Amino acid sequence: METYANILLIAIPSFMVLVLIEILYGIWKKKQTYTLMDTISSLSSGTTNLLKDLLGIGIIIISYPFLRDQLALISMEESVLLYFIAFICIDFASYWNHRLNHSINVFWNRHVVHHSSEEFNLACALRQSISSLIGFGALFLLPAAFLGVPHKIITILAPLHLFGQFWYHTRHIGKLGWIEYILVTPSQHRVHHAINPAYVDKNLSAIFCIWDRLFGTFQEELDDVPCVYGTLKPVQTWNPILINFQHLWGLTQDAWYAKNWGDKLKLWFMPTGWRPADVAKRFPKETIANVYALEKYAPVYTLKHKLTAIFHFVCLNAFIYIFLSSFGSLNLFSQMAFAVLIFTTIFGFTSLMDGHRWAFVFEIVRSLIGLCIFFHPTQASIWTTDVVFAGASTLYFVLTLVATLWMAQSLPQRSLIAS
Repeated sequence: METYANILLIAIPSFMVLVLIEILYGIWKKKQTYTLMDTISSLSSGTTNLLKDLLGIGIIIISYPFLRDQLALISMEESVLLYFIAFICIDFASYWNHRLNHSINVFWNRHVVHHSSEEFNLACALRQSISSLIGFGALFLLPAAFLGVPHKIITILAPLHLFGQFWYHTRHIGKLGWIEYILVTPSQHRVHHAINPAYVDKNLSAIFCIWDRLFGTFQEELDDVPCVYGTLKPVQTWNPILINFQHLWGLTQDAWYAKNWGDKLKLWFMPTGWRPADVAKRFPKETIANVYALEKYAPVYTLKHKLTAIFHFVCLNAFIYIFLSSFGSLNLFSQMAFAVLIFTTIFGFTSLMDGHRWAFVFEIVRSLIGLCIFFHPTQASIWTTDVVFAGASTLYFVLTLVATLWMAQSLPQRSLIAS
């Protein structure tokens, strides 16, 4: 995990620079694809995902090393060919894992956060899940296991495969000619993120588009069908933690209210969006019927609100840098303390930007608890061992308290704008 933390110290600034370049390019071309809070929500979502991975939160039901040991039919020497075969296997597994997420109710919860943005840009690529807590992805790597691909090679290639999916989350690159027949391109992935009836659940491949063409899920971007982005049941929040579990909460409610015990059980494994008839009748949920009439989630913010959001986002990134750069020297308690600080920061300020009144209470209580911790007699040693960190953290909680009280004078106005 220390190696992963060091990789992130390089990857995160690189992603941030690319996002900034796309923003500046959008300004130059007068075709801006970013809004402030949507971008902050996307980047904050990426932060929650990397924290989950670094802390190893989740349960692995079956591991790839176990499958390989049990199923390997051949053993191949390490070579360029073996790495290529392994990459193909990873991409094949990614397609089917992705298709499962789009096909089954309970698995959609693991993926909905990635589709929750009503914009489409490089920041959107970083909207990754924290709700995939049960690991069974190794099952999709059966071809690699049969071929005896070493676990070490899978471990090396998996992050590269993931990072390779970043570049095509953009509206600024058109169709790419013959490349469209080999690789997943921005045009193809725009289709994947669109909620137009012609586009829903299409283009599920990650790197090579051959899987979509082979298995019947390919759809070209059509000139007369402009992409509309988001989800058919809009999430209506900037809080990535709430987004991660919103669909699961809805399934839980439906299971509770369903009168038929069969429905209570099967709704989890039915196609995405399926609801028991009696529940759908008693508790109807609106889905978007006309995507071209979609109104984007866009609370009205004053300069005060924007400055508060930027303040929290800057502090959040400082916490992440300190956490990653010192990860190897932190004990488990310190790692968890950083995680709690970062998670609560994200949860608190994104809820403030949603305009929830309870978020002000949450932020005030969070700030006071933070100050009490740093001034508690048991924490006196930190002021001698790391006075800069202690002082900066104390200042953060003081400023958070001030900013929250300042913002409490005017809630953001929750409203929608036409797409």
